[in-house]
This record gives sequence, C-alpha cells and structure tokens, in this order.
Amino acid sequence: MTVPRLVGPALLLSAAWTLPAWGQSGLPEAAQEPALRAVAITGRYVVDLMGNVAGGDARGARVLDNLEITADGDLDRLAGWRGARAHLHVLSNQGGSINALAGTVQGVDNIEVADGRVKLYEAWVEQDLAGGRVALLVGLSDLNVDFYQNDSAGMLVAPAFGIGSELAATGPNGPSIFPSTALTMRLKTSIGTSGYFHAAVVNARAGVLGDTTGIDLGMHDGALLIAEAGTRANGKLAFGAWRYTRQQDDMRACDGNGNPVKRTANGAYLLVDQRLVGDDGRGIDLFLRAGISDGKTTPFRGGFQTGLLARGLVPGRPDGQFSIGVAQGLLSQALRQTVRDAGDHADAAETGIEITYQDRAAPFLAVQPDVQYVRRAYAGAGRRSAFVVGLRLIAEFSRR
Repeated sequence: MTVPRLVGPALLLSAAWTLPAWGQSGLPEAAQEPALRAVAITGRYVVDLMGNVAGGDARGARVLDNLEITADGDLDRLAGWRGARAHLHVLSNQGGSINALAGTVQGVDNIEVADGRVKLYEAWVEQDLAGGRVALLVGLSDLNVDFYQNDSAGMLVAPAFGIGSELAATGPNGPSIFPSTALTMRLKTSIGTSGYFHAAVVNARAGVLGDTTGIDLGMHDGALLIAEAGTRANGKLAFGAWRYTRQQDDMRACDGNGNPVKRTANGAYLLVDQRLVGDDGRGIDLFLRAGISDGKTTPFRGGFQTGLLARGLVPGRPDGQFSIGVAQGLLSQALRQTVRDAGDHADAAETGIEITYQDRAAPFLAVQPDVQYVRRAYAGAGRRSAFVVGLRLIAEFSRR
C-alpha cells in the first residue's frame, strides 16, 4: 500500500478544529448565532481508502486525501462595497493513484490527482446587479459549480458523476475544473420564480498559484465559452452548450505536411435532477444527464449518467444517505483507432456502476463505504472488468 504524506493536512485540520466550539445541533456555536461573521471560514478534509480487489490492471490499495479551506467575505461589511462578496479556496491533494490499478478511462476517485500539490484553487469577487437578479463574477472559479452539475449525484465518488467526460477531457490541459481552475468571467441571471441563465468566458488553459506554470494571464490558447439555461422547480431541468474560441488539434487526422488538422471543439448537454418523493430532509431524488461533443478533439464523443439519491430511509438515521449511479463514457473513433494501433480492441463505451452509503459517525465526521464495478472499454494488460471497494472519511468544520 502506498501511504501519502497526510500528516501536514491532518495537523492543519486539527488546528482548525480548535477555532469553533461544537453545539448540540452538530454545528459550531458561532454558526447558531443570528448574526453571521463578515468572514466565514469553512474546511473539509477527505481521506479515501480505495482498493482494486478484482480485475483491472493490478490488485492493490491506495490512500488519497483532499484538504479544502475556504473563506467567504461580505465586502459590504468589510469595505462598504455594496452587493459584493469575495471567495478564497485553498486546496491540497496528496496520495497514490487508485486508477493506476483499476486502469479505467474515466477514473474511479474524484480526488485523485496526477501530482499532489497545495494550491490556491479559487479566488474571485462577485457583484450583484439589477437588484440582486443578476450577479457578475470575475476571478479563478470552478465552472462545475454553475455548469453541468447534478446536486443529487454529488455524493458519488467516480469522477464521471461530477462533470461529463466529453467536456472534462477538452482544452490544452483540461477546462476550469478540479484540480486546477482558470480565469473566468461568469454572469448569472434569475428568470421569474425558478428560471435561470448562466454564461461564462473561461481561459482555455487552466492554471493557478501552486501549479508549475502558474496562472495564464495572456489567454494565448483562447477561451471556453459556456452557457446553461433551465429551471429549478422541484430540482433542476437544464440545457447547456460549450465551444472553444481557438481550434484544437484533431486527435488523429493530419494535413499534407503531417500537422494535426484543426477542429472546433464544441458540445452540448442535458440535465434532469428531480425530487420524486419526500420532504423535510427525507425522500428520493432522481438524476439523468447526457452530453455530446464534436468527437474529434477529445477521447469521448459523449456519455450519460443516471441514478438516484435516497435520504433518511433508515429509521433513526436522519443523516443517512444512499446513492446508486450508472455512468457511461462513449469513446471517440480517434481513441478507439489509437487503441487498435497499439494491438488492443476498444469497445464503443466504458460503463461503471457505483453504490455508496454515507452517514454521520460524529457531528463533524461522516463515513462512506463505496463499491464500484467498471466494464472497461479495453483490457490493456489486465482484465476487461475492474471491481473497486473503498471507504471515504469526511471531516468538516465551520466558523461563520
């Protein structure tokens, strides 16, 4: 087993826990006060113990961790800047690679990174306009917070449930999502009682303080344009589309000089996230999501994810949550041909099934066992299927 350097993040979290005093409700006493602080500080520390127990490329286990500390400031109270707020988000990820053992195309753990670092993940200022119905954000921002996101899929561990793989695998080094964001200008507009429209211009090259290349201020690789419109009535129903302003290299096609053919990378997606039954913290939510891309500049031509979240189903366990999901990534013809050139056969898609349950062991600590089965798109040097089991521990603190 590979054991990452978890001592530093653990000590930081332990020190942060000394800030608040915990009340009987499970929240810090400061959070129970009527008046909120001008600066709210929150933290979250996740440790994953993940093992590939059958199939894949190799059996074994890995430990991964994720430490996040955020600070949200009310700029009206701090500096007299009416209708404005600021956000800072520091991120640290360490640990081994469970997908090096599972060998999937889409990954099996949403906190796995290729290179463990401490970084300034987000730093933005947001200004309310038009009486609060419009908000303009400028800075380093995670686009998956406002785009291509299903709330009821948020507990699932596999990365494909966070954002569609056909978008996650685009751009010079990935779009502005975990583990690195990019300079962003985002507009949010409320329409009627439940409608909304979001649009953003995002630097095509991700990079933050803590990355080896730092922040790209020149936008030399162009921008990602993305928009989403929908309604939040009884959940969410939305449609989104995205497009890069600068053409990307085709994954295989070349011109007469042997240079990659340039293509316009673009795509669209549909989101459904609806509450079927229940209220007062109990019930069942259903999610369904599907996306497509140009299929020339990315390893994926599309995909879908579907599943449900059940809350409070176990008597006497109001915080217990059960979730099951199915995710399928549709491989592009370019990737399948590349696999064939390497002497293997690639199916048209990779399909994963995940089952997980989360409950609180203490006011600040949640425990989440997780099981995943993945029918891999191609076998490589191992077996076609991979079976992964894991345990996620989540510690949270807040000072508001």
